[in-house]
Amino acid sequence: MPRVRAPEASASLQGQAILVVDDEPEVAGVLAEFLASDGHEVDTAGNGVEALKKLDECSYDVILTDLRMPELDGPGFYQELERRHPALCRRVIFLTGDALTPKTQALLRQTAVQAVSKPFVFGDIRRVIQQVLQAETGE
Repeated sequence: MPRVRAPEASASLQGQAILVVDDEPEVAGVLAEFLASDGHEVDTAGNGVEALKKLDECSYDVILTDLRMPELDGPGFYQELERRHPALCRRVIFLTGDALTPKTQALLRQTAVQAVSKPFVFGDIRRVIQQVLQAETGE
């Protein structure tokens, strides 16, 4: 796998605990490597079921999750977060390859969760993470 070189992140963005939930190991791996190069502690999960288990063991500042996954998809994972860890719902970012479908658009409107379309640009990922963190801290 090629190394991901990321431009310097702002100091306020570094050192966050981030969970990447994606059933494509290559996507999760490249994203995790990029985020780690920005100074974050990154963990990955292959679907919503794995992610919920990790959330029982660890705390995360931001959760990036794919919408389409086996076992428990992004919308189902988000619903479980609402039930189990409602405060984390403000820290979710959806990764989607189908942002234009009516079902996905309805989900984004209903949840008010930020989304980044695949294939994503690393600068977009960084920008959305910063927006989520700033909204959380009120900066």
